[in-house]
Amino acid sequence: MNGQLRDGVVAVAGNARQQFHDARGYGSPDGGNAISLSRVEAAHLLLRGDLDHVVDGNGTHLGFEAFFADSAAAVDRFALRFLVYAELRDRGFYLSPAREGWPGDDDTEWTDLTVYPRGTKPGDGDPAHRIVVVGERAAVPAAELGGVTLAVVDEESEISYFETDTPDFDGGTTYQPPDALSGSLLDDRVVVWDAPEGFFDHGFYGQPLTAREAIVDSAVQLSLVEAAGLAAEGVLDLQGVDGPAVDAIRERGRAVEGERFDRRLAVYRTLRDRQVVPKTGFKFGADFRTYNTVESVDDLPHSECLVRVLEADHAFDPRELSLDVRLAGGVRKRMVFALTTAKGEVEWLTVSRVTP
Repeated sequence: MNGQLRDGVVAVAGNARQQFHDARGYGSPDGGNAISLSRVEAAHLLLRGDLDHVVDGNGTHLGFEAFFADSAAAVDRFALRFLVYAELRDRGFYLSPAREGWPGDDDTEWTDLTVYPRGTKPGDGDPAHRIVVVGERAAVPAAELGGVTLAVVDEESEISYFETDTPDFDGGTTYQPPDALSGSLLDDRVVVWDAPEGFFDHGFYGQPLTAREAIVDSAVQLSLVEAAGLAAEGVLDLQGVDGPAVDAIRERGRAVEGERFDRRLAVYRTLRDRQVVPKTGFKFGADFRTYNTVESVDDLPHSECLVRVLEADHAFDPRELSLDVRLAGGVRKRMVFALTTAKGEVEWLTVSRVTP
């Protein structure tokens, strides 16, 4: 059996619909018993020996090698898409290209392949994965992720899969700080000298300034982002500072870390508004680690997420993404990216490794 290459699609007649589409989920019906195959599907059937050759527009008979080379020259990322397609087929999945008129087409230019749950065929129910295929050196726009599975093909043709989604923060920290706090702005932190009971122990704000046999036992050091968050809520004033405390703290924060401070502050406040406690993620190479529910620091749960704050138009280097996700998985946390705009708007993205 052979196919005819026309306008980037391979037409196969005979009993192709029964043999390839109905039985094994290849291609799209094209009237009667004929089907249309995408290049990647036709290449897979050529590799398996199910198709003898494909005839191009010049009448040349192309076997697998010639057709593969022709397709790689004609189609963006063809070799990468083929590797992913072939691996998922070998794992027992039915899948189809995300192409107009093909089963499972989700009308997005971003998706490359649509994968169906095991035991189901194209068009039967919702897809298990919508696959985006990239090479390890590609730039991956963060804004395009969420709801897709990223298949990254490295330089040795090994494939790593990353599931992307929008996380839900289910916070349950009910502690409310008092209406009036006073502190001192000292270098890159703020010290609240007379912190009220529960401020650290139940609200998990700052770190106590303590030592053995200390005569001061109620001082708490706040990071600049914690202090700015409290000042923005109108509950923290600064001693010896004229004007709004939040302006002074923001100015110091910008001096310390530039414009990133405002984006980190926007993420911090958003998390606190959702009753989630953000603390520094420095030890993990992140901006924050988060705790959904804090009742007492003496009975503190493990943090659930690592959060990196990025610009809304950030493009991932797949190696960077792999490193972050691997680290988070190694410490049993979820990797979350906070995509922030200049206006302080935050979009959330979570990424985790997955084995289809």
